[in-house]
Amino acid sequence: MNLFTDIGHLVAGAIAQLQSKGTLPDGLDLGPVTVEPPRDPLHGDMATNAAMVLAKPAKMKPRDIAEALAPLLAEDDRITTAEVAGPGFLNLRLAPSVWQDLAKDVIAKGSAYGRSGMGQGKRVNVEYVSANPTGPMHVGHARGAIVGDATASLLAYAGYDVTREYYINDGGAQVDVLARSVYLRYLEAHDLSVDWPEGSYPGDYLIDVGEALKAKVGDKYLEAEESEWLEEVRTFATDAMMDLIRTDLASLGVVMDHFFSEKSLYDTGLIEKAIEELRDKGLIYRGTLEPPKGKTPEDWEPREQTLFKSTDYGDDVDRPIKKSDGSWTYFAPDIAYHYDKVSRGYDMLIDIFGADHGGYVKRMKAAVSALSESRVPLDIKLIQLVKLFKNGQPFKMSKRAGTFVTLRDVVEMVGSDAARFHMLTRKSDAALDFDFDKVKEQSKENPVFYVQYASARISSVLRKAAEAGIDCTDDTLRAADLSGLAHDLEIALAKKVAEWPRLVEIAARTHEPHRIAFYLFELASDLHTLWNAGNDDTSLRFLQEHDPAATQAKIALARAVSVVISGGLGILGVTPATEMR
Repeated sequence: MNLFTDIGHLVAGAIAQLQSKGTLPDGLDLGPVTVEPPRDPLHGDMATNAAMVLAKPAKMKPRDIAEALAPLLAEDDRITTAEVAGPGFLNLRLAPSVWQDLAKDVIAKGSAYGRSGMGQGKRVNVEYVSANPTGPMHVGHARGAIVGDATASLLAYAGYDVTREYYINDGGAQVDVLARSVYLRYLEAHDLSVDWPEGSYPGDYLIDVGEALKAKVGDKYLEAEESEWLEEVRTFATDAMMDLIRTDLASLGVVMDHFFSEKSLYDTGLIEKAIEELRDKGLIYRGTLEPPKGKTPEDWEPREQTLFKSTDYGDDVDRPIKKSDGSWTYFAPDIAYHYDKVSRGYDMLIDIFGADHGGYVKRMKAAVSALSESRVPLDIKLIQLVKLFKNGQPFKMSKRAGTFVTLRDVVEMVGSDAARFHMLTRKSDAALDFDFDKVKEQSKENPVFYVQYASARISSVLRKAAEAGIDCTDDTLRAADLSGLAHDLEIALAKKVAEWPRLVEIAARTHEPHRIAFYLFELASDLHTLWNAGNDDTSLRFLQEHDPAATQAKIALARAVSVVISGGLGILGVTPATEMR
């Protein structure tokens, strides 16, 4: 049930009536017509822009269209008034019974309430984290993992067929550095002294890997040349790091559906196949790029390179795919990887990257557009930095990772639920302040606590109703008389519950799971406001011990709120609370 969609259908029906009468012309595009909450709640319960967006194609004044629509909409039992405002906005007020009975529908649908068929089963690949397999994941990776995982859950909730994917960056020079670092730990495991060259990975997390390598190969590589051990140690080290990364992700509740190795693109013809596909489209050529902005001619040595004509697809400049020495640029395997995704039949691709990938966006979108003939959209979300604080002061910590706060550090200090929710309290392209003390604080200033507290309060009142012998099972609540829910605070809470299906579709359409966190905080706030009002007005308390019917009506509304909180927290990967400790 989506009340806004239902009223939208009512508006569309009224437009059709006007067309049948000749008041409006046929063939109007109703796509831009919306029904949404008004900016000012005093103007009504819902507003439609129908008259405003249809005026130009209908060659009529907006107000004339609005005045023709208003009486038709008011004929519906759900609409008490349809008022024309300003140049042609149409504000609607719904009958109290609409809001009162909403709780029954929510309880009846249960966990299905708010789920959408918008995705129509279309296949979506969401790639996220994709950290280099050279060590534990840091707090920045944690935010990317949470945003990516919540985005995937949100899209699945909205009816898409979602694949969660991790791209293993195991094809570059950094993996050779990892192998050499593990080899040094292997030597240390044999009680040999080593020197750590600049640029290596000296973190303690490789001690266990060196010991494990010793257990596997013994002293086989102690006197061996690098050429004899590099490849095997590289594979061993990468596997060990990926096991560590999987464990770190699991501590955050993140489980991937698919891992794709960059290394698998090399020496298999996959890169060549992708580039040949672009060449067949006339998009690969030999040329010389203009000097980068800010460079003087003395700083620039023009050289002929193999280029992808990405400017044909909206990029600022064409991009090199092969260096002058004949080796591939970093962009070439990225093209091949996304070509593989397109070839797997996905209808949409989403990449969740760190803020340092800003220059990557246009070129990658151009490549995917070219490879899919503009059939497969690619959305790239950039994740800004996380600033860590403790007691309001910048916080730095050096543990086994060596130089940074790890994902596991964060989970151990505040827990997965708090970490996940708080990381989603800002839009992903905005910097995030993460204060360990505030994240654990039990106050309204802490959004995760505030939402969890609302969930716990509802569970508490259900327990107390049962102790008082009042039947508040879902079957009973669905049959309850809810006409007594007439106070402004009760109606306001029902209205917020009604927004949930619409909010889900907006968040899924924009790939913005932070909207879910914002909404849940607002819903919890409305619940707490009603709850606290009961301190002064006992008739507003959810538990009316001497009036089972009134209790059932009020708890039906609370139960509807709990259904939505549970669904929303599920998308965010957070467990609803049944009690606060």
